Amino acid sequence: MTKHQKHTNITKRSNDTFAPNELVLLGTKCGVIAELVNQVSKELSDCRLAYFDASHAKDVAENQLSEFVFHHDGNLQITTSGHINKFEQRLQFAQYDYVFINGNHYAGSKQVVFLDPEKEASITKRIDQISEVQFFIKLTNTIEPFQSLKAKFPNWEEIPQYDLSDIESITNHISELIQETIPVIKGLVLVGGKSTRMGTDKSQLEYFGKPQKEYVKELLETNALKTYYSVQNDAGNENEIHDAFLNLGPFGGICSAFQKDPNAAWLILATDVPFVNDELIKLLLEKRNPSKVATAIKGKGKEFVEPLITIYEPKAYPILLQYLAQGYSCPRKTLINSDVEIVEVDDDLIRNINTPKEFEQVKEELKK
Repeated sequence: MTKHQKHTNITKRSNDTFAPNELVLLGTKCGVIAELVNQVSKELSDCRLAYFDASHAKDVAENQLSEFVFHHDGNLQITTSGHINKFEQRLQFAQYDYVFINGNHYAGSKQVVFLDPEKEASITKRIDQISEVQFFIKLTNTIEPFQSLKAKFPNWEEIPQYDLSDIESITNHISELIQETIPVIKGLVLVGGKSTRMGTDKSQLEYFGKPQKEYVKELLETNALKTYYSVQNDAGNENEIHDAFLNLGPFGGICSAFQKDPNAAWLILATDVPFVNDELIKLLLEKRNPSKVATAIKGKGKEFVEPLITIYEPKAYPILLQYLAQGYSCPRKTLINSDVEIVEVDDDLIRNINTPKEFEQVKEELKK
């Protein structure tokens, strides 16, 4: 008997408890945890990191007014009301590469356990919340994991142990954890445009002896990217992603790709930029910054980035949806107002070809 599916089965972004990627630190005083997080964050300043903690203050009155205080150096301080809700937290933390969590207050998916003699009873009490220990941090040279930890993790001797003062080793281990979470990149060739000014489907034009959509797909596949065509209608082809967001042009194609796989980064490439070559694709991949919302190409003489020669990270998806909720379906507007890595190239490499006259001119240029 087929099980009834009440809601549409949509691929979900991989999440830990409160964030896409999180690390719970527990087993010692909150001040020690906070100080370690502060030291590690300074060493990993190229990453977007957050710290999720709880206040020890008592009898705090509920805020009747949410305050947003912007500081001239770019900091934002927020004071508001609310309750812990993992779905809300996942949205708040979607833009961060890694989130540190004070495990004295909140349980999470992956743990770092401090070996503090004063907290053995606390660790034993929380042993059911400890499931995936990444490493131990020793507060004394001679201390070993507690008996409850040895019983829970028979392979405890294989789990790395660092002294609290060994910030370099702790930072390197966390850096490796962050590197492991960098999403794979997939390719998306935009072929669903109306080609109004050209008068014919631009993706079918031949600059290199084959339809441009095939050339572009091969260009991305040569760089080891599993690549799909973005199309308007579902023809049942495995190498196509049809628009799930209708009548939104390239914006809808990008969002549809993320709906298919929200855990991948997507290199978006249009078919009307015939001078984009293997060298430019390699440059874009080399300069990719997964800590940013996207890595985008910009012409040196252009004011804005080119949104259809861009790597969009998974963290771009909720931002795109937020812009759509405000009535905007322009990917360039999203990029202009987001934290984006910009790669500048000569303007000629990203020329758009939109008319029959431009097409004939380009074919003559390519012959030379």
